[in-house]
Amino acid sequence: MIMMTSNERGTAGTNLDTVRRHNLSTVLGLVHRGGPAARSALTQATGLNRSTVGALVAELVELGLVTEREPETSNRVGRPSPVVVADPRVVAIAVNPEVDAVTVGVVGLDGTLHRRVRYPTGHVPSAEEAVAIASAVIDGLRPDLAQATRVAGIGVAVPGLVRESDGVVRLAPHLEWADEPFAAELAAATGFPVHAANDASLGANAERLYGAGRGASDLVYLNGGASGIGAGVIVGGRPLTGISGYAGELGHTLVNSSGIRCHCGAIGCLETEVSQRALLRVLGLEEADTDELDRALAAAVAAGDPAVLAEIERQLGFLVVALRNATNVFNPQLIVLGGFLGSLHALAPERLGPLVAAQALAASGEQLAIARAELGSRILMIGAAELAFAPLLAAPSA
Repeated sequence: MIMMTSNERGTAGTNLDTVRRHNLSTVLGLVHRGGPAARSALTQATGLNRSTVGALVAELVELGLVTEREPETSNRVGRPSPVVVADPRVVAIAVNPEVDAVTVGVVGLDGTLHRRVRYPTGHVPSAEEAVAIASAVIDGLRPDLAQATRVAGIGVAVPGLVRESDGVVRLAPHLEWADEPFAAELAAATGFPVHAANDASLGANAERLYGAGRGASDLVYLNGGASGIGAGVIVGGRPLTGISGYAGELGHTLVNSSGIRCHCGAIGCLETEVSQRALLRVLGLEEADTDELDRALAAAVAAGDPAVLAEIERQLGFLVVALRNATNVFNPQLIVLGGFLGSLHALAPERLGPLVAAQALAASGEQLAIARAELGSRILMIGAAELAFAPLLAAPSA
């Protein structure tokens, strides 16, 4: 029997037949999160013997969750090991309600974003309206879903506090939602199982698995968008959720005791001082996606626009305070910045790290790196899909 620490049980297997489901979950998780893998690599990664891995892969093939293909030619001596691939025809539906749109996506078990539909609302949608829009878009995607071999369910990325146990949105201030049973209502409207969580927490997990945070066990993810600033924290390879799923609200970290009152009732929160709206205003824009904001900021900086330069410096100063706090509290190896925060970082990627390190406790920040999110507009679709895939990954044969 292979002895494992508690931190290793998520990736190591055992030959005991009584934990076959655990072994199936382990193998499926490896190819889902790590991409195509040869049987020999799975044998090495799990510590199981070759025949056990072969049997597990065969069962996953029979369940329609993975496929096998011949490896590319190699110079290795002996029979090449088949490559195991998560089946992209097994899909999850992702939903992201925002202040100006409802976005729906279809994501494969291999991490491929098959479809993404953004339905603009032109106003802040109510929870009831968001359910109706998401349900209608999903109905429009039925031909795409018909090509899938299995639909695992729906994952919802909500810009607010979501109760982990039942998907009730306790508070989404920018959406003006409070105590909305969004997950239950969307499940009733679509017939699919629905799981909901905070959007930034899901983004943190997506970046850890597929983006800038690959291989990082401890990271903090901050995303800036039209709905303010959200954050997610990964500690020891696991999402930090708190007792009810509300942990990680770094957007409401105090950064300016002389600042303005936030919608949450406090003074000087990060998202009142560092905002996309303020950047757009100084740039003379009504709205912009991340790519457009990148171009507009770069052009203004190159032109030496004093108003834009001053606003960038002001926002970077307050962002450094928040990142210092996050560094001292969580001691992460990596901070990942998404949305307009990533745009700010991209203007001078060499500056932010030293500024944070200079203010944080020396020991807490000595191994810190700061990077821009890599998944772009796909991040919440992939993050929400992971939420929907979670029950299937935990119990593939259930």
